[in-house]
Amino acid sequence: MIEHELLFLGLLVKGPKHGYEIKLQLEEDLSPTIGLHIKSIYYPLQKMEREGLISKEVGRREGRFPEKYVYSITSLGRKKFDDLIAESLLSLERPFFQIDLAFYFLPLVDKNMAKHRLKVRFNLLKKIKRELTILQSSQKTKILSLILQHDLDMVEAEINSASKIISQL
Repeated sequence: MIEHELLFLGLLVKGPKHGYEIKLQLEEDLSPTIGLHIKSIYYPLQKMEREGLISKEVGRREGRFPEKYVYSITSLGRKKFDDLIAESLLSLERPFFQIDLAFYFLPLVDKNMAKHRLKVRFNLLKKIKRELTILQSSQKTKILSLILQHDLDMVEAEINSASKIISQL
């Protein structure tokens, strides 16, 4: 839930937004760049409202549409946001890669099958790298470009690792 809190509080630090604005920003800016997909925005928003991190006000009603709620960050929410950023920037938690578990059991499977699958993985990683490069070149902001560069660096490390393992099989 830390990612959700950081995400929503960060969006609201920039100013009050109604739910649809938050959803659009998630879909247009953050999902393609960061890869974080949120199924529902309203449950996390309600939870943060109960915790006093954000407030909700009834916005302007337009025609026959239901009322829109405008969400704002509270001072407690701003403090929480600052704390989450500080914690995240220093987080050195080792990521879990599902493939590491598969590598552990490689001696127990057919070598040709494993080599074939790793070559397919290698090619998929190359495709992802190309797509990330294209996405990075189309970014309007420097920070989104930097995030994509980080992703490119990680994909390049995966490509190098896959190549080494294929050559050792």
